[in-house]
This record gives sequence, C-alpha cells and structure tokens, in this order.
Amino acid sequence: MEGFDDPGIFFSDNFSQEDQQDQHQINLQAVKKKFREFLRQFHEGNFNYKYRDSLKHQYNLRQYYLEVAIEDIASFDEALADKLKKSPTEHIPLFEEAAKEVADEVTAPRPLGEENVEDIQVLLTSSSHPVDVRNLQSEEVSRLVKVAGIVVAASGVKAKAQTLMVQCRSCQATISNIQVKPGLEGYQLPRKCNTEQAGRPKCPLDPFFIVPDKCACVDYQVLKLQEVPENLPQGEMPRHLQLYIDRALCDRVVPGNRVTVLGIYSIKKVGKPKQRNIRDKVTVGIRAPYLRVVGIQIDQEGHGYSSGVSITSSEEEEFRRLAQSENVYERIARSIAPSIYGSEDIKKSVASLLFGGSRKRLPDGLTRRGDINVLLLGDPGTAKSQLLKFVERVAPIAVYTSGKGSSAAGLTASVMRDPATRNFVMEGGAMVLADGGVVCIDEFDKMREDDRVAIHEAMEQQTISIAKAGITTTLNSRCSVMAAANSVFGRWDDTKGEENIDFMPTILSRFDMIFIVKDEHDETRDTTLAKHVMNVHLNALKTAEETPEGELSLKFLKKYISYCRSRCGPRLSESAGEKLKNRYVLMRGGTREAENQSDKRMAIPITVRQLEAIVRISESLAKMRLEPFATERDVDEALRLFQVSTLDAAMSGSLTGVEGFTTEEDQEVLSRIEKQLKRRFAIGSQVSEHAIVQDFLRQKYPEKAIYKVLHFMIRRGEVQHRLQRKMLYRIK
Repeated sequence: MEGFDDPGIFFSDNFSQEDQQDQHQINLQAVKKKFREFLRQFHEGNFNYKYRDSLKHQYNLRQYYLEVAIEDIASFDEALADKLKKSPTEHIPLFEEAAKEVADEVTAPRPLGEENVEDIQVLLTSSSHPVDVRNLQSEEVSRLVKVAGIVVAASGVKAKAQTLMVQCRSCQATISNIQVKPGLEGYQLPRKCNTEQAGRPKCPLDPFFIVPDKCACVDYQVLKLQEVPENLPQGEMPRHLQLYIDRALCDRVVPGNRVTVLGIYSIKKVGKPKQRNIRDKVTVGIRAPYLRVVGIQIDQEGHGYSSGVSITSSEEEEFRRLAQSENVYERIARSIAPSIYGSEDIKKSVASLLFGGSRKRLPDGLTRRGDINVLLLGDPGTAKSQLLKFVERVAPIAVYTSGKGSSAAGLTASVMRDPATRNFVMEGGAMVLADGGVVCIDEFDKMREDDRVAIHEAMEQQTISIAKAGITTTLNSRCSVMAAANSVFGRWDDTKGEENIDFMPTILSRFDMIFIVKDEHDETRDTTLAKHVMNVHLNALKTAEETPEGELSLKFLKKYISYCRSRCGPRLSESAGEKLKNRYVLMRGGTREAENQSDKRMAIPITVRQLEAIVRISESLAKMRLEPFATERDVDEALRLFQVSTLDAAMSGSLTGVEGFTTEEDQEVLSRIEKQLKRRFAIGSQVSEHAIVQDFLRQKYPEKAIYKVLHFMIRRGEVQHRLQRKMLYRIK
C-alpha cells in the first residue's frame, strides 16, 4: 500500500487552522467596525458628538491625535472596552485605523495636495485608581495598566522605524513594507536571500541592509519613572520603571513632573553579555519589563499636594466647618508636633510654611513665589530635627535630607550617562522631586559652601538651570525649604554675636523667617519641660491612638493642608495692602531717624525681600481659613511673626552683616578695611593674623570689623588660612 491507499499518512489540520485565521480576521474587522461606530455615534446630551467633532478640530489644526476616555467606550459597549483593556496590543492599532477612516470622512473634501490622510494616534485616559510601581506583577504583562510616579530622567527624542525596506547587497533584490513591532522591540533581518537568478551563485549569509530613505519612522523618547515617595515603605529603595512614549506624546514631560501614566505593560529582551559562556543558557527567556505609554497626564503648576489624597464629601463639609471656626489658626498651630513642648511661634511659622502663600504670574511672564522658607538656628537638643521630621510626615509631598549627606547634584539635578545607550540623561534631585511640597534639610550648616550656593536659584526663582554635557534646560522646584542648623561654636554664645552664624548673607536673605532657638536655663521652665517629656514617654501608647482635645489628627491635618492648597489662592485686600505699605515706609524711615540718633541697635533697614515675605505669611494665614483675601488682622499677625523671628535675630546683633541688616556706616568701614587689605598684600605673600589686627587697630578701626572682613574673605576664597603656630593668611 502506497500513497493515497495509506489512510494514516495524510492526516493534517491545515485547513482548520486557515479557517481559524479567517475567523480571527473576521472578528478583528467586526471590532474595527465597532470602534468606527463609537467614534461616529458616541454623543453626550444635546447630541454633542464629542469624538467626531474633536477629531475634525484636531486634524484641521494638524494635531494628529485623539484623546479617548475608556469610560466612554465602556458606556457605549462594555465588551469592547474589556477587549481593549485585556489585549490592547491587538486592539489599539485597530482603533487607530478606525480613527483614520473616520478622519477621512469628517475632513473631506481636503485641499489639493493633501489627498492622503495622516495616521491618527489614539491616546487613552482613565479615571481608575493608579497601581503602585512595586505592585506590577507578571500577570499584568500585555495588559493595560495605570501607574503614578515622578519622571526622574528623560532621553532625547529619537527616530524608530515603523516599516522597513531592505536590500540584498549581492543581487540588489528588495523587500519592502516590513512591519516593525511597536515599543522597544526591534526586527531581526533575514539571514538568507531567497531570490533565485539563473547563472548566478547563491547570495552569501546576512546579505541584507536597511535602505533608510524608504523607511517610515516615528519619534520616540524613553523616560525613567520613579514611584511616588509617599507610597514608599520605610527604609526601602524607590523602584523605577522604563517608559516608552512615541509620536504626539514626545516632549510633553520633563524630569520632576508628577505624572499618571496609562500604558501596556510590556517586556523586552535583556542585552546579551559580551562574553558568551555556559551561563548564557540560564538567561534565555528572561525579559526586562517596561511600559509602552498610550496616555499621560501631568500634575500641572505643582498641585502635587492633591495627588494621592482622596477627599470625600463628608470630609469636605468638615473642612469648611473647621475653616469657619474662630480659633482655626491656634488649633492648627497646637496640632503641629504636639509632643514638643513650647515653641509656639515656631509652630505657627511651620503652619504658615505648610499652607504657603499664593504663587503669582505677572503680566510680563515673570512669577513670584508663594512658598515660605524657614530656618531654625541654635543650640543642639532644642527639637529642631524633630520638627523637621514632623513636617516631612504631615506635608503631602516632602523630601527629608541631611546637609552632610547631600551634594549640590543630589539637591538640584545631575547629568549622567545612560548605561544602555551611552547618551547623557538628566536626573532630578531632592528639590525637583519635592516640586509642590517641602524640602527638609537638617544639619544645614554642615553642607559645603559650594553645595549651599547651588540652591540659591531654587529658593528664590524656584527653578534649577542646568548647562552640562550639552544639556541646557530649566527644571521646576516650586517647593518650600525648611532648614535646621547649629551655631559655629556648637552652642549659642551671646558674647560672640554674629560670629555664631557661619552663613553667607545671600542665603540668609532668602529665608522668610529665621528663628534663633536658645537652650536657656530657667528652673520653672525646666521643671515644666521635664514633666512634659515624662508624660510623653509614659503615655507613648495612648498618644499613638488618640489625640488630645482641640488638636487635629495627623491624617486629618494632612488632608486639610492638601485641600486648602488645591482650592484656595488668597490675595491681599486693599486695606491690608495699604496698612503693610505704611508699616514698611515707617520701618524704613525709622531706621534713618535711628541712625541720626546714632542708635545702631535700631538701625536695621528691611528690604523688598522681607516685605514680600510678610505678604506671603499673610496669604498663608488667610488660606488656613479658606478666605479669598488676607485682612488687616492677617497682616498684623504676619508682622508679629516676622518681628519675633528675623527682626529679633537681627536686633540682637546676631544677623549683622546679612543683606539689608547692616547700617550704612558699618558697611562703609568694612569696605574700607577690605580695600586696604587687597591693596597691601601681593599675591602669594603670607602675613599673620596678629600683625593684621594690630596694624588696623592702630588706625582706630574696630576689632570686630577687622575679624569680620578676614572671615568673609576666607569664605569667598580670596584668602586662605593655614593652621601653624600663628594662623597665616595667604592672598590667592
């Protein structure tokens, strides 16, 4: 028995496979038809054909994309939305084809030369809750997922081929319209050329090369997403996820943006090791995950305070009742770090820092910051770090860092080389990641001077400018700075005055409030403090569960801050502005009168920077009550806070030398000493401290002023000192 006589040989399932493929094609065509119907027919009330009109409008503006809400698809056809969520790789291209066909219908007739319809990119949005980056599991692969995070790095925009044309080097035969998979997947060129020509030898192996002119390309960009710091478990490293975005989504986000991303959780090949050995077999089948983005939403204008905090209508009602109560300011101040005894004014200033003033965009395009910066300066053991830790917990967005462990790049932004592509990419630092929140910097005095200078721009202009390795850009850092520092001698020494402070005037003037916290010896105060500490330790378990009467719980306070910041942006009322103007003029004028009376203790002019600080504090007090205007009462309290912080510190002689806190007479003496010092010594010559001081004392200059000039010249790098038997100063 041979051939057809044997019943067992020719059993095949080829025909049924072809039938299955045909059936699959028919199903896909039916899905495409449904997408087309959705775009044509979906309407809201009053027959407003949302997507049809939007498609026509966008196309005429030459913006070839369409944003579609998944909820709208679900209300039109739930099965269609389910298919889109479960197998987006198959269905999104169908949706885009359907959008292209509908665009062809709604934009006809088009002008001459534009007969061909452009491809339409479909961008999806969803109102579902985002999942955490660390919760993405293998079951989610090839499905539609929504994640929230911060963009910490972005590559440049590059081109990727959609369709290829390849040509054989040997016989010049071409293969065109080869489809390349979307995302970070590539295309494997054929190893052999199958074109047969009589009288010619076979083409060698790997003969094909790509013809770039005949390829259709799209723009793409690779981003690095870091999980939101609020969801990060204590002591864990933040997880990262690579994002692939293309076409209309390119250049929409910059490092530092808080984003909510909708995309297809995909996998790509892991790069091959350079040395092939027996262990390579272990890595076969291992893939690295990334997200192919199909929709991206950015938290605009630093409103990150509202991200991740859901507020119910009952809570909103409770917030409004609290805002209308008389003692809301005192209650909030009492709720700030209740375990710390005393320091009422510092707690009130921390409350105003958390709520913040109003950010203003001026008609000429410039902006004025609304965030309040506070510096706590003084003795160890006065609960400065505890206050900072509390602020980190209560602020909806906060980054805590220590001065010694922070560099300029870590605080602002760094440019580094991407290990995969070898290109330079930019990564945002602490102040970029805290955009819309608070940066707490402990041990501020232990930072290197160069690193401290790096945050000047971030504190006043609230931007970070980068010009490194061919990358020139500006990042947003719209955040408040709360810093804690010790004095130079460890403890505050009242006899030394301004020598306690080791800061340049430029950084000090950027703080709206500077508190000098002294550990004073007072028997009654010490007794009360000791009792309070004992109570805190004895009732540690109770305080964790219940809050004393009048205080707000941490969770409630966090939500209330988030609610106020996102809903309220108060301005000064006319009467309050008039009052503040008169007080400012009076303070400026008062200093001149004081100078005439040669009372230097009162001669402290305040500058426009300090005036703006008072405006910001007034606005934050109005924001606590959810009021649209700051009243005269707010201005009075803001002036009082400014008086007990910065002005008191300046009046005690502790901030003499700070920009705007020195009399003109003193300034003249300092500049005369500095000029003489620079003129007298040749570059490289060495002189002893003792000789300089004695020489200038003979010329009747005050000893304090001489030491101060030397100190500042050392700080600015114009003078170097070496410790020998005598301290020597060398002019650079």
